[in-house]
Amino acid sequence: MIRKHFAGFAASALALAVSAQAFAGTVTTDGADIVVKTKGGLEVATTDKQFGFKIGGRLQADFDQFDGIYSRNGNTANEAYFRRAILEVSGVAYTDWKYAFNVDFGESGGSKWDEASITYTGFKPVNVKIGRFDPDFGLEKATSSKWISTIERSAIYDLADWVNDKQDGMGVQVSGVAGNLFYGSAGFNRAKGNEDVNGKNNNTYNLRGVIAPMAESGNVLHFGVNYAKRSTENFDGRIRSRMNVRGTTEDSVNGNRPDFAPAVAGQFDGDSAWGLEAAFAAGPFSVQSEYLRRDIDAISGSARSDREASGYNVQLAYTLTGEARGYKLDGGKFDSIKPQNKQYGAWELVYRYDNIKAEEASIIDTKAKIHTVGVNWYANEAIKVSANYLMASTDNVVNAAGDDDGDGVSLRLQYAF
Repeated sequence: MIRKHFAGFAASALALAVSAQAFAGTVTTDGADIVVKTKGGLEVATTDKQFGFKIGGRLQADFDQFDGIYSRNGNTANEAYFRRAILEVSGVAYTDWKYAFNVDFGESGGSKWDEASITYTGFKPVNVKIGRFDPDFGLEKATSSKWISTIERSAIYDLADWVNDKQDGMGVQVSGVAGNLFYGSAGFNRAKGNEDVNGKNNNTYNLRGVIAPMAESGNVLHFGVNYAKRSTENFDGRIRSRMNVRGTTEDSVNGNRPDFAPAVAGQFDGDSAWGLEAAFAAGPFSVQSEYLRRDIDAISGSARSDREASGYNVQLAYTLTGEARGYKLDGGKFDSIKPQNKQYGAWELVYRYDNIKAEEASIIDTKAKIHTVGVNWYANEAIKVSANYLMASTDNVVNAAGDDDGDGVSLRLQYAF
């Protein structure tokens, strides 16, 4: 019966999803063929768990104000924009097959597929995913943008932005959990239109391994290692960073995204990166840190030298109201904070330190340090309000006005269902 009415149910699901947060509970049809859940989106599934789908999404409305190194003339600039406006549809078909289709309607997303993938789970505990999705590299990138503790992810990812960027391409990933202790993934991704002069595909290859002796909400000990390499040729070796303020690129007139290593056309042909990650959580307290290094090889006989970029971060977070951050070993990632008090919600304080640099022999030696202090209010399981204050200082990285430091304020209102 569920398959007979599935199409009609799916057509009305989008309209129901927006109002779903107002309801809770489970409804079972006569004969117990389907279960409808309306808490945290809209979920419909058969009781034998062979078929089902869920509709969810997120809306993130951001405001940034910044000056100094963050703006082209050093003066104060600001920008308001939708960071993400994603509609998510996921589910199960024939027990061993899962799917996920996410479309981003946000201004930065440009109304395009954020994810479109099919996963086969019949080789338990190994999953095989095919389609368009972000490669797996790093703890903070693995954590959903809905539940990271700062508004933007660490600046270390700017040093090698391709390591976890689908680049509008297609990929294959094999991943799995072993012994309630290990998580690992291996995959490759082909960027759209990324071919060499002979028509051969240039691919990105990723490996990630995690060991977590403690892997429960509020009781986490996590270590991970990452490696990524891409096949490419004659690229410019450019490295630049927003330094944790997205509005610098959303404001195309006043924003400044400075180069840490300028583009030099056709002088580099090798690109690889590796990273380390660690995290610990005890009750409402958590600390995490990541290190990333990227090596860019100059073409043999070129006038340029090899480039190296590296960075690390340290983040501390504490939930004043006592809730612990969720954690999932499958994916090696932190998850949501669920408020215990329905009236006051949950309040979280966070501090992160980022340190990044790029070098090329005696030609380039650029550095930046960014301090981020923030507060998050989880009003309920759907609404999150965030505020961050950022202070950046740089060496040999300046804007047109000659500034080498700057401040930023970022605000976000998030609705997730």
